[in-house]
Amino acid sequence: MNDTSNSAASLIRIEAEALEHLAQRLEGPQRETFERVATLLAATAQSNHRTILTGVGKSGLIARKIAATLLSTGTPSAFLHPTEALHGDLGLLTPGDILLALSYSGESEELLRLLPVLPRLGITLISFTGCADSTLAKASAHILDISVDREACNHQLAPTASTTAMLALGDALAIDVSRRLNFQPQHFAELHPGGQLGKRLATVQQLMHAADAVPAVAPTATMPEIIHEISAKRLGMTTVQSSAKLLGILSDGDLRRLFERDGPAAFHHHAEAVMNPTPRTIAAQTFASEALTLMEHHKITALVVTEDGTPTTPVLGVLHLHDILS
Repeated sequence: MNDTSNSAASLIRIEAEALEHLAQRLEGPQRETFERVATLLAATAQSNHRTILTGVGKSGLIARKIAATLLSTGTPSAFLHPTEALHGDLGLLTPGDILLALSYSGESEELLRLLPVLPRLGITLISFTGCADSTLAKASAHILDISVDREACNHQLAPTASTTAMLALGDALAIDVSRRLNFQPQHFAELHPGGQLGKRLATVQQLMHAADAVPAVAPTATMPEIIHEISAKRLGMTTVQSSAKLLGILSDGDLRRLFERDGPAAFHHHAEAVMNPTPRTIAAQTFASEALTLMEHHKITALVVTEDGTPTTPVLGVLHLHDILS
């Protein structure tokens, strides 16, 4: 078992070394090229054109992943299989697009057959390759070097360290371009409405109770009216409002403590006399994850939602802890 563990660790280190060498190149001789490519991809996106990824075999699989990462971080992108491109899918390319081709050798036959067509279509070719003097590299406007000293494969046959370098470079490029495009968390949330990412990036407004579902009583509300509203809306609290202005809140905990203190005399109070006049509020566009942190910090189960997160603006809704956890 120890031999297997050591062997596995040594293979991982080969790939880690490839990444370290890639990082060194990007800090040195490749830095300006990377900057030019990132600037070009951002400008292409801003002009409503796309970055199309292509590659064959393992490089093609990496190209698909990079295309997906670009797309999910705000850069219009797609994958084009070079063989399918030769049989009609070249229609995916439009003048002004970028074709980002991945090939370690730079001599993949399927890719080379595309080269004569690209200038006629007005396509800028950029390549990720390990061979700077390859046919693909010579045809490219910009070349990013993903060469590695060795593959993790014992026989130096299976693309391993080289595809890891391709993937890491693609990720770096996607994130750098998204920064140039000022891609924000709310944009990411719009592109990831489902799954765990969608839940983490949901906004308060998407989860809150709004309109008639918001518990609300007037400042003159009697205790039976307060209890009825809290029970009917099932959020364990009610807002106290006047002309849509938030005056305070009353929770079932507040009422419990009030009755423990005053006994039957508590029934003679009105909402304004016993409410909490400084409730916690939150802005509608805040991420639900931030709302959860706020609730946990203050040990509360509900937040009043207003347009700007202050009590001075009209109430838009109420967010309950269960809305986030469910």
